[in-house]
Amino acid sequence: MCSPGAAGLYTPDALRIVDMRTDTLTMPSPDMRRAMANAELGDDVFGEDPTVNRLQDVAAELIADADSHVFLAEAGGAAALGGIQIMPVRTEGGIMEPEQVAQAIRPEDQHYPRTAAVTFENTHNRHGGIAWPLTALRAASQQARDGGIAVHIDGARIFNAAIAVKADVKDLAACADTLSFCLSKGLGAPAGSILIGPDAKIAEARRWRKMLGGGMRQIGMLAAAGLYALDHMVDRLAEDHANAKTLAEGLAEIKGIKLDLWRVQTNLVIFEVTGISPAGFLDECLKRGLRADASGRTHVRFVTRYGIDAEDVQCALQVVSEVLGAG
Repeated sequence: MCSPGAAGLYTPDALRIVDMRTDTLTMPSPDMRRAMANAELGDDVFGEDPTVNRLQDVAAELIADADSHVFLAEAGGAAALGGIQIMPVRTEGGIMEPEQVAQAIRPEDQHYPRTAAVTFENTHNRHGGIAWPLTALRAASQQARDGGIAVHIDGARIFNAAIAVKADVKDLAACADTLSFCLSKGLGAPAGSILIGPDAKIAEARRWRKMLGGGMRQIGMLAAAGLYALDHMVDRLAEDHANAKTLAEGLAEIKGIKLDLWRVQTNLVIFEVTGISPAGFLDECLKRGLRADASGRTHVRFVTRYGIDAEDVQCALQVVSEVLGAG
């Protein structure tokens, strides 16, 4: 059991809590909160919120396989809301080969739905935060375009991906017709995702947003958080990667854990436990002040983020050792 420390949270019995469930738990920094409080505001439905407009301009300048997030974790929204049928493609590490893209494009036949687009997830959540090498992303993207279909990148953690493969995020974005990324994960904003693409696509997205009731008015306070995130939180993602690597290397040395170190490329650490169920393991960790989450039915996921420091990593390793009887 970890003792309380300055970086931890406290319960009434002074137990330090280290919460590694997900990076959506990242809290806005004091400077981000000040930026939100001081944001210029306007009506975004009329396109008159100056802070939203600045965020959109900055983002534009910066920038599904079988286990993809859009297939597994969006409550069937593509079918229910968009009338879209998703065809999953099984991959080894979340990275599609050009041949797989080519084989997945359906022939023009009245019996089949038309293939309109392919989505690539980068980084890939279910495969452990794997980042696409730029050459692989370019090859798969070119194959899709040669086949006459559009390319979308589900880049919820695209900045993590760029740091991991040492690529300019603009080069990753250039592989797609449209790209989305989250401000509310490792970048620390309290809400928000950005969609980037050609003017015509963005105009169509705005129409869909209106149909779905998604228009908001004086939303510049959230946009200010996004601007702060892009200015101040991107480079520090490398710290999360370093902490995840240290965590993974420590876990790999604990008896009762199966972990593929190659897959730990960004801020996600996914592993199996033996001799105890994932649910039982998580319950025992929670009793000792460590929160984590399951990844599917057989794996456990730890996520590093802003607010999780090197001391928290060592605390997590201590807890896991105790739970598995290795401490």
